Amino acid sequence: MIRDSLRGFLEAHWAAGGGEERPSPDDISVIWRKLVGQGVAALGCGRDEGGLREILVVMAELGRAACPAPMWPTALANLALSGSRADAAVDLLERLHAGTAVAAFCFGACDPDAGAGSIRIDGSRGTGVLRFVEAAASTTHLLAAVDESHIALVQLDASGIVLAPTRAMGAWGLCEVRLNSAPLTLLPLESASLDEISLKAQVALLGRAHGAARRAFELAVDYAKERHQFGQPIAKFQAIQHKLANGLIALEGVRLVLDHAARLHDIGDCDWRYFADCAVAFGGDALRRVSLETQHIFGAIGYAEEHEAAQHFKRVHLDTVALGGAPDARRRLAAHLLDRGGAPLPQYDLGPAGNELREQVRRWLDQNWSGDRKARFDEQPFEKREFDADFACDIGKTGWIGLGWPKQFGGQARSPLEQIAFMETMEQGEAPRIGASIQANALMMFGTPAQQQKYLPEILRGEAMHGMGYSEPQAGSDLAALRTSAVRDGEHWVINGQKIWTTTWWGKYMFLAARTDRDAKPPHAGISMFIVPMNAPGITIRPASTMYDGTFANIFYDDVRIPLENIVGEVNGGWKVLTGALAFERGLVGGGIVLKVAHAFEQLRRHVMTAEGDRPPPGQDPVVRDKIATLACEIEVGRQLMMCCAELAADGVTPPEYGAISKVYSGELMERFGEAALDILGMRAAVSEQMPGAIDNGRFEQNLRHSLMWVISIGTNEIQRSLIAQRGLGLPR
Repeated sequence: MIRDSLRGFLEAHWAAGGGEERPSPDDISVIWRKLVGQGVAALGCGRDEGGLREILVVMAELGRAACPAPMWPTALANLALSGSRADAAVDLLERLHAGTAVAAFCFGACDPDAGAGSIRIDGSRGTGVLRFVEAAASTTHLLAAVDESHIALVQLDASGIVLAPTRAMGAWGLCEVRLNSAPLTLLPLESASLDEISLKAQVALLGRAHGAARRAFELAVDYAKERHQFGQPIAKFQAIQHKLANGLIALEGVRLVLDHAARLHDIGDCDWRYFADCAVAFGGDALRRVSLETQHIFGAIGYAEEHEAAQHFKRVHLDTVALGGAPDARRRLAAHLLDRGGAPLPQYDLGPAGNELREQVRRWLDQNWSGDRKARFDEQPFEKREFDADFACDIGKTGWIGLGWPKQFGGQARSPLEQIAFMETMEQGEAPRIGASIQANALMMFGTPAQQQKYLPEILRGEAMHGMGYSEPQAGSDLAALRTSAVRDGEHWVINGQKIWTTTWWGKYMFLAARTDRDAKPPHAGISMFIVPMNAPGITIRPASTMYDGTFANIFYDDVRIPLENIVGEVNGGWKVLTGALAFERGLVGGGIVLKVAHAFEQLRRHVMTAEGDRPPPGQDPVVRDKIATLACEIEVGRQLMMCCAELAADGVTPPEYGAISKVYSGELMERFGEAALDILGMRAAVSEQMPGAIDNGRFEQNLRHSLMWVISIGTNEIQRSLIAQRGLGLPR
């Protein structure tokens, strides 16, 4: 409600534009008085008035409108002084909320930036220089941090004060404030520490930067649809589509981690500071990259000063470099994760049912997948650890394979959050894969009652695995080009063709796509889906090793006969079945990948904190600390994308483009994690499984090799970026 109201209000009362002409103090005062009338000046005073989430909404809308109204210092004044018993603080807040006073705010000597200046206090007077003070030219008072427990209140029309406007990033709006024995009042910080206020200040600035970056990005999307080159809109060019897809992924990541941190703050969760640091660490770099790429889309007009996007570019860079920016947030994250024994990644609250299931699954694994049984399994080479038939049957007795299935099919109808709890705990317990969720979902959506009664109970009990027979030599991501044929012959379908890169080739059945109409226009309209028993005559399997030590197979189908009833869905209706199954998988796969990375991160973190011989722990190296912090904040983005997909699924079906965003981001995160682990741990981390001296039995290097599969499979990330651009941004095919 606040967002929609403010957006309409600002569109009516403030026109964003470019050019060197800067808004006058009078212009800013007028718009601020109007905003005070909208009730925003009291945000941050308490839950009844609105918390950090509401402040972020206002900041984002001001960034979007390129409006320099002094919301940021007003919010900080509320956060710092609410609850103060000092008369001057109470009086100032009352006047701020009424609009009869306007405050600027700066951190001075407490700012991580050594160039921010400081003031020296002598009784009730102050002398010094304060730099980078936002909105001071249009305010009546200045609040300046003096030390960890005091803030100086300065009336800006008092004697001994000089304001010097500062041009930064080519924009006006900051001031240098010079004090020469200027009168001031010292106010104690009673309800919040200065560190806490500083972090909230960074989060609020990031919110404004996000609004500015998002607005410029939306302008670039519209421009790409209109700008013609070589006889067509540039939005059709794959290079443009992929730039914009990357921008949307980054913007969604920033949006989610910001909102998550603010929500935790407002409910009093002690982990909010960790997530806020993750937001600042990720968002600072991500928004600047989006801003750069946005300008690239605009081409020459992007560096024209009169274009609105120029203002947003400047805003993003000013807001993300302030108060130490992303580097300072990464230092805090590294200290949290590595110092004094370190702390693990915070556990998400998955609701009462999800939290209880997480503990239930943990207890089950402790009893059924630990000790000698797990040790014997772990001693095997990786290709033998992709699946364990006995384990699948054991867990089949719990019903958890059908955790999210509707009850009518024997499932438990658990929520997406409960499914995340299960996936996370299974990953942490390093349990082998189970089930055939994609195929089961397709059967529940498109199968006949007879098919559902025959195949679903086998999957549910852990007795049957189904492979996916999609890709062919000339039809990988382009599945509409597949050539494997299925021809009806009496009461059978006769299948001929070749499938490649089939990973679950050892399963009981193959969920196979075949062409049933060679002349169909468009080609995908002639495809049907079949269930093929893998013991049927005419099937030749040629296994091969993958580069990650797993296996896949080339499978040849020569006059393979299957009953007519083995078709899933309608004849020539297989595209709907196939894409429905893939969309379901993409909605889950991103979450599955990021949970793998989160678990591996915990193993890496423990190694980084451990000394070997006379050498100090790697975690004392500043470069290593920065890498660890970067990975941590990127994992939070992946986890937030996973949670967003779960929320969308709880409301219906995850949109294909959102499943693609999660899959693209998490797959590439897994690659980055693998490379970083090698850099941090060195050659020993490159030693493969079952070799003397291998760290964690070659876990880290094997994860890197395995990560390539997640970037390529289920539609390459390049294909996914095109889907994101076309479905998520409305760009033309």
